[in-house]
Amino acid sequence: MTTDTVATGGSGAMDIADIMRILAHRYPFLLVDRVLSCVPGSTLRAQKNVTINEPFFTGHFPGHPVMPGVLVIEAMAQAACILAYHTLGTTGGETLFFFAGIDNARFRRQVVPGDVLIFDVELLRIGRGIGKFRCRATVDGKVAAEGDLMAAVRADKPGDAPAAG
Repeated sequence: MTTDTVATGGSGAMDIADIMRILAHRYPFLLVDRVLSCVPGSTLRAQKNVTINEPFFTGHFPGHPVMPGVLVIEAMAQAACILAYHTLGTTGGETLFFFAGIDNARFRRQVVPGDVLIFDVELLRIGRGIGKFRCRATVDGKVAAEGDLMAAVRADKPGDAPAAG
């Protein structure tokens, strides 16, 4: 693909139906609700609307619901995968990305029901089957979590079992 923005209107915006055509994730593990902008080979901005109806709030924590930090990281990883798919011109039906590592992970604030998480993803590099992304999740302009994520890519072949994910 080119470095032009994707989707209609040149903004790169995607709704949930567009996201589901790209990502293999489904409820309750699809954690990106909308892509606000995407420049393949460069950046992506996406959002997650956090509601009390999320299944993890039942046990994390009763009476004080907090989105688990690992799920904020997973949501950033899903946003990074959308950028990678657009950069490579593929979809989740052709290739799969598996979480391979994280560096410099930091949690700065709790994420609670009613928050709108904004994910800003920057592609640092992609090649030789590995993508590296700088990711940041914010709520109301304040950093909730950040980190440098790595993902391994492989062709999606029926019967292949991933080594990690």
